[in-house]
Amino acid sequence: MSRSIALSFAMVFALHANLDGAPQTRPAPPASLRLYVVDGGVLESDPGRYKLTKEDVGTTQLSVAAYLIVHPKGVLMWDTGAITDADWKPTGKASVQKLTLPDGQGRQVTIANGLLPQLKSAGYTPADVTYLALSHYHWDHTANANAFASATWLARPADREAMFGDKPVGTSRPTTYSSLKNSHATMLTTDEHDVFGDGTVILKAAPGHTPGHQVLYVKLAKTGGVLLSGDLYHYQAERRLDRYPTFEFNVDQTRASRQRVDAFLKKTGAQMWIQHDLRAHEKLKKAPAYYD
Repeated sequence: MSRSIALSFAMVFALHANLDGAPQTRPAPPASLRLYVVDGGVLESDPGRYKLTKEDVGTTQLSVAAYLIVHPKGVLMWDTGAITDADWKPTGKASVQKLTLPDGQGRQVTIANGLLPQLKSAGYTPADVTYLALSHYHWDHTANANAFASATWLARPADREAMFGDKPVGTSRPTTYSSLKNSHATMLTTDEHDVFGDGTVILKAAPGHTPGHQVLYVKLAKTGGVLLSGDLYHYQAERRLDRYPTFEFNVDQTRASRQRVDAFLKKTGAQMWIQHDLRAHEKLKKAPAYYD
């Protein structure tokens, strides 16, 4: 796919977000950093895949989340959900969406609102996004990635290579991120990447779940430091009981990444938001409300 086609694809998504046909104006930069939480629905899950029991986790379901980070110098989209907006039509009620992964596994997500309408409620469209960063390439983090093909993709080389290899990884959906192949990309080869150059938004390498898995640190003036986990953990019980998913790319790398992240949290006093922790996610305020 050419870059021009990729840009056209992103523009279609942007127009789709403007449902009322009103002219779009680029939002004014905020005076300070903001973090918007976007709800991506509830994923049915089996705790056995994480070497846990129902008793260990309490709630077996997982949340799906994406985040918009708005800085005075630009906008970062972190992860893009599990269900592609174009694949369904919101009705105002929760809807069960079923899909089949390339390896034949079935998945089910209950979702009430799309990603792009939630961004629109906060005043943003894909055209306003400066940077796209994915925690990793699994299907439940990339659903709307194509909508952001005009943004600069902040990518880890190992994950990018896996995404566009000869054979799709079983837990990925290549059609959801195919436009990124021709996007302008910045390859991240250091452990930390300071997105806006002031220490408030930092991508940190945390390999193991996938070869190029990463987490995101956001330093908010009022809320304090928040570390978005990607899939470093899925359930709180993984952290409490030191358990690891059965489908890790490299468990030893994940163990080392968890240790480094724990040291970082201790050093900075930041809180970690486990993106798939349903009960914790339910308590967060969602776009258009924000954390600052």
